[in-house]
Amino acid sequence: MRKTLMTLLLAATLPVLGSMAQAADNMPPMDDSPMIAGPMGGMHGDGPNDGHGRGEGGPMLRGMDLTAEQRGKLGDVMREEMQFRRDLVQRYLDKLPAAEKAAMKKEEEAARTRRDKEVEALLKPEQFKRYQEMRSEMDKRRAEREEFEAWKAARNKTTH
Repeated sequence: MRKTLMTLLLAATLPVLGSMAQAADNMPPMDDSPMIAGPMGGMHGDGPNDGHGRGEGGPMLRGMDLTAEQRGKLGDVMREEMQFRRDLVQRYLDKLPAAEKAAMKKEEEAARTRRDKEVEALLKPEQFKRYQEMRSEMDKRRAEREEFEAWKAARNKTTH
């Protein structure tokens, strides 16, 4: 039971974290520092005071004077690790009974609604409208990706 609960909690946080990361990547920089691709795939200012508290790819890498090639390769390593973790969580989610999957989905929607209300309270109306547009576009891309993955799985099932 504990493992199932922990898996559910972890799975429930992944979409939220992904949304937050994508929203952060779409935000303009806090200062006029040049933009570079960070290890997590987003754009970050290059400097210790870039407004994000991340410097050269995060607190661990700050002050290491990394080259663009090193940052790129570290980004690849980090993306591979993130994908591995997503796949790992998905493997365990796939083993859950349908009732638990439905309960998790309901809880995720409640959390999303709660978060959207908090975000709306913080933003100006035009900012929140843009936030909703970005969420809608992200949801559309996610649905397209799920449809593609389902098609791919069905195709692989018929060819094997």
